[in-house]
Amino acid sequence: METNLVIEGFKFMGLGMGTVFLFLIILIVMMNFMSTIVNKFFPEPQPNETTRANTQNKNKKVVAAVTAAIKHHRS
Repeated sequence: METNLVIEGFKFMGLGMGTVFLFLIILIVMMNFMSTIVNKFFPEPQPNETTRANTQNKNKKVVAAVTAAIKHHRS
């Protein structure tokens, strides 16, 4: 009698794990499909050269400010 319960337990465990695995596979496929659709209709804007130059200037200013703050803190 006990072996039947153990085997039945393994059957339920396999069914539950299979269900979760199938759900996760479907979830991954649907997320990839949704990502493709969203990128098709709403592509990310590509930065132009002036935006890159402005960003580099801002980054230089930030680096200079952080460097000055560290020098001020250490002295």
